[in-house]
Amino acid sequence: MTNIPENTLDPVELTKALINHPSVTPVDAGAMDRVQQTLESLGFACERLKFGEIENLYARRGTASPNLCFAGHTDVVPEGALDGWRSDPFAATIENGVLTGRGAVDMKGGIAAWIAAVSRFEQVPGSLSFLITGDEEGEALDGTKKVVEHLRQTGEVIDHCIVGEPTSSAVLGDMIKVGRRGSINATITVTGKQGHVAYPQRALNPIPVLVAIMAELDGRVLDEGYERFLPSNLEITTFDVANKTTNLIPQTATGRINIRFNPTHSGASLQAWIEEVCARQAERSGAAIEVKAAISGEAFLTEAGPFVDVIQDAIRNVLKVEADPSTTGGTSDARFIRALCPVVEFGLVGQTMHQVNEATPVQDLYDLTDAYAALIAKYFKVFA
Repeated sequence: MTNIPENTLDPVELTKALINHPSVTPVDAGAMDRVQQTLESLGFACERLKFGEIENLYARRGTASPNLCFAGHTDVVPEGALDGWRSDPFAATIENGVLTGRGAVDMKGGIAAWIAAVSRFEQVPGSLSFLITGDEEGEALDGTKKVVEHLRQTGEVIDHCIVGEPTSSAVLGDMIKVGRRGSINATITVTGKQGHVAYPQRALNPIPVLVAIMAELDGRVLDEGYERFLPSNLEITTFDVANKTTNLIPQTATGRINIRFNPTHSGASLQAWIEEVCARQAERSGAAIEVKAAISGEAFLTEAGPFVDVIQDAIRNVLKVEADPSTTGGTSDARFIRALCPVVEFGLVGQTMHQVNEATPVQDLYDLTDAYAALIAKYFKVFA
């Protein structure tokens, strides 16, 4: 087991303490207080930012640049079926060298490891900061997005950011995330005219119209991929009519799609295309068509360079693996932080995140702390 340097924090004990706060989005349950108290004991000035019912925290130690920020979330997904857990999901346990509890990897373990790494540095030639939210697993409306807006309005400068999401795939450090695809959801409602199936001339069936729209949208090859990105993909996620009557032409039909897109596109360009397809079908059919689109994030890529090199070097030197700079997976709060600075995600192995018996090897928490400490030291040698 890794030796804990004298007068520094133990990441395993801090992870356990954080897990014991049942902070299922949007409930905080004292998790943010725990983080704040720990950071204040390390000399950080903490600013609590509550938006709606969501607790957020921005903490900084130092006033000089560069400012290296760590971003994470204390909220977790619901525990799921309790009878499937080996132990209480909100009472962290260690058995056979494995720590089990909700949030162990996603991402209370990552937060604890970075705090423990920071505790090894009395000072740095610059600043260290934390952006911690309680709204990453939820709608993400009152969390990092709002904090980023606040920091921009107040002139706070963050030079680079590490997000502690569980990016590793099979072994710790084998993957980091240097970008993410964007995401847009669209709900399409076609309204025709209800009528008797025996008299179709007196009705306007919305179902064939919606079928035509979905076929056109689904039939387009959006692109062939982008640097470090897979091709964009569109998925039809629902098609609803709710008509239980066999001899009735329904009045409305609703479908929903999601597009995960690479930097070839923007959310606005895809929304305009969806609306254009629907407008043509409305003119052709005479049906009324409504499109409600929501862009939850734009695609982004942190280009190769000194910042990515610092992270890969720390992983290589400490963990003895080569980190794949990936863009796979869903969205994260990095999509908001990119508006402030370059951002890369690096954290624990994510195989059990959101699952019953979410767990991480204790040794991974110590090794991640060592890698984070090496990253911090290397960062300020390069950028200070």
